[in-house]
Amino acid sequence: MCMDDTTFTASVHYEEPKAALAWLVDAFGFEITMAIDGPPESPEMCHYEMALEGRGRVMVGGQWAPTIRSPRGLDGANTQTLHVQLAGGLDAHYGRARAAGATIAQEPEDQFYGDRTYRAIDLEGHMWTFAQHVRDVSRAEAEASLGQPITAPTWA
Repeated sequence: MCMDDTTFTASVHYEEPKAALAWLVDAFGFEITMAIDGPPESPEMCHYEMALEGRGRVMVGGQWAPTIRSPRGLDGANTQTLHVQLAGGLDAHYGRARAAGATIAQEPEDQFYGDRTYRAIDLEGHMWTFAQHVRDVSRAEAEASLGQPITAPTWA
């Protein structure tokens, strides 16, 4: 098995992980890169992985421990959100997600730092932000737009 050299990988958990995986493929266009179903006596012990446009890695699983929960079981609370950088086509991606039944938390909008983003909530309450870079912005321009300094050593 060959893994990419990604340093960090997010893991999201669902009450119904297999149904969630199918929905994520349909709504957000993810590709399944690994699928391991849990045994019949413990279906929550599954492990799935997804990528988008051949890049990245997100793990999907069940609620395999008392401390691992879907937002659905936490009154919709999220303890993390996921940010996905698209190579292009953000507005079409947004249309696909909306058509698949995603709850839109933020309509597509250009941001002060040069990305266009939208936020969507999946069928069990996970918040996903999708972004596309639309223009280069200097740190000075972003600071002026934001009205406060930004510490980012690699941002000129």
